[in-house]
Amino acid sequence: MAMSCDAPASPPGHGGRLNAAARHWGIPREQWLDLSTGINPVAWPVPQLPETIWQRLPEEDDGLAESIRLWCGAPADACCLPVAGSQAAIQALPQLLPRCRVGIPVPGYREHGYWWRKSGHQVAPIPLEGGATGDDWLDALDWLVWIHPNNPTGLTLPVQQLELWRRKLAARGGGLVVDEAFVAPGSKASLAAMAGRPGLIILRSLGKFFGLAGVRAGAVLGPEALLMSLSERLGPWAMSGPARHVMARALADTDWQTETLERLVRDSERLRRLLADTGLGESSGTILFRYLVTPDAGAIHQALARQGVLVRLFKSPSALRFGLPGSETEWQRLALALGKCH
Repeated sequence: MAMSCDAPASPPGHGGRLNAAARHWGIPREQWLDLSTGINPVAWPVPQLPETIWQRLPEEDDGLAESIRLWCGAPADACCLPVAGSQAAIQALPQLLPRCRVGIPVPGYREHGYWWRKSGHQVAPIPLEGGATGDDWLDALDWLVWIHPNNPTGLTLPVQQLELWRRKLAARGGGLVVDEAFVAPGSKASLAAMAGRPGLIILRSLGKFFGLAGVRAGAVLGPEALLMSLSERLGPWAMSGPARHVMARALADTDWQTETLERLVRDSERLRRLLADTGLGESSGTILFRYLVTPDAGAIHQALARQGVLVRLFKSPSALRFGLPGSETEWQRLALALGKCH
């Protein structure tokens, strides 16, 4: 199942490139409905920050790591390192491990493969179309990166399957990196309860569920020695004081999280029905986005863009990812645009 692949000539592209879309299509930025990022469109309400937060350097003994452990449901003895978004760890971790053969799911968040290759590792794509639920292909790997739920397909596997993979990889000195950027609070899809086991690294993010991508706040759970090396590689004050302050308070706001989770479940189902009722067919995804495989993805993407609606286009396979509208007006606009383009 695994095979070699060439490194990309340039860093991967991402959703949310609204300025580029505005220039390309000649539509002012403020007139766009941007559904390309898969981020909660109704963000946690950030309060006014105390002036001292801006005036002092961040301090690592502020209790944030413990707050993250509690929020994730990780064991009390699990090691946790707050970072400036999980992207910081995605870039740095491959530089800390000996050269090896690492599996990366395809399709998936392409930054993983890019940075493992850039650090000199041999990357083996693991195609998701075949289910990737066996483990015969695992024997050829030292490390495996698994995006859970997958971005962009939404694929989620039983945690017992991932734990089996971790044990096999760790037994020969490798391990499993689990990117949980899109996991919902309290989800049974998270491996956080297993944090601290050999060969397990877990990445968490504040940006997706809380709708705070611009804050650049995340965390890594993993072996103490590796996290110490990661901390040294990132350097002092790698995560800003304001980001640490906002993250701690957002994680503590459990009432908002409960209400938001219920709304996102409803909205994801609404988006699924809208795509199906418009004639586009069934989609997969998470509570934050829907993923639609269709040979007409390119044409639909262009038809929506001409109406100022931006979604994420994928070429292999031909597919679209739709984020959630944030207001009733946006829902109606999307429905109208879909009706005109298909």
